[in-house]
Amino acid sequence: MISLKDKIVGGFFGQAFGDAWAMPALLYPQQTWDYYGGYIERFLDGPDTHPVHHSLKAGQVTDDTEQAAAIAEVIIAEGSVTAEGIGKALVNWYRRIGGDESPYVGPSSRRAIQAIMRGDNLNEVGRFGDTNGAAMRVSPIGLINPGNMDQAVHDAAISCIPSHNTDVAISGAAAIAGAIARALSEGSTLEDIVQAGIEAGKAGRQHGYTWLGASIPRRIELAVDLVSSDKPVRERLQDVYDLVGTSLAMSESVPAAFGILVLAEGDPELTAIYAAALSGDADTVAAMACAVAGAWKGIQAFDPQHIQTLRNANTWLDFDTLTTGLYQIAIKRNN
Repeated sequence: MISLKDKIVGGFFGQAFGDAWAMPALLYPQQTWDYYGGYIERFLDGPDTHPVHHSLKAGQVTDDTEQAAAIAEVIIAEGSVTAEGIGKALVNWYRRIGGDESPYVGPSSRRAIQAIMRGDNLNEVGRFGDTNGAAMRVSPIGLINPGNMDQAVHDAAISCIPSHNTDVAISGAAAIAGAIARALSEGSTLEDIVQAGIEAGKAGRQHGYTWLGASIPRRIELAVDLVSSDKPVRERLQDVYDLVGTSLAMSESVPAAFGILVLAEGDPELTAIYAAALSGDADTVAAMACAVAGAWKGIQAFDPQHIQTLRNANTWLDFDTLTTGLYQIAIKRNN
């Protein structure tokens, strides 16, 4: 049996692990394959030609994990999930990285954070946010709600208010949070986890401002169907890229993450390898999928050398304090 603490630690490390592993991937599968001569099978520097990650070194995380850590910090400090707290966390993160000059701040996040800093109404600034920023950072919310999908959906919806307060964005964030919450449950299967993501995605769509976007639960089912064929793995990856997509759109990257998770049978390292091969917004797909995989398999599923690489490459990130804090909140909520 894997302890809840080990699952929570695995989930947060999984977020960082997938993010950093897939960070060097390029824009489409053949491009990544040709550049690296095959799968990415270790931490690598961002290539000089990468439009966003060219300055990052092997093992460094991107804004996905930076925002997840910022959210974890405020949840731990306040003991709950509030729109005000999430807004504060995002502004603090944006200022810390020099967001106005940063090339990797997502469009929905940038627009909303700048509006918050101007003093605009917190409940209105995220009404057009439909990209995947809310899902890429939602792992701490899943991790504090072990086995409680309803609360995970509720908290995910609150976390979306400052930047991604649309039904399609909340659906995607809720799908990831719900899947992580289910993955923390003792005895959960991969099928249970995927179904929890689908159901949470349906529930999340009931929140936020109505906006354009395909059904995330239906596209999760599509992605799972595509990876469950008997084609060679690379062809299945190409099918996900072509038919589901890996762009910043919430309705692409979240379903793709579930597809990759299933293709890798929930193994965190294989999930990261496949997400990197998938390309596009690979770091986000990998961060989401590996957070779920890590929560399911626990920290023991990761190579200790990979864990040390993440620690060395991201010395600003206090993994131990954050995971302990998230665990303590999870325990309080479970009692």
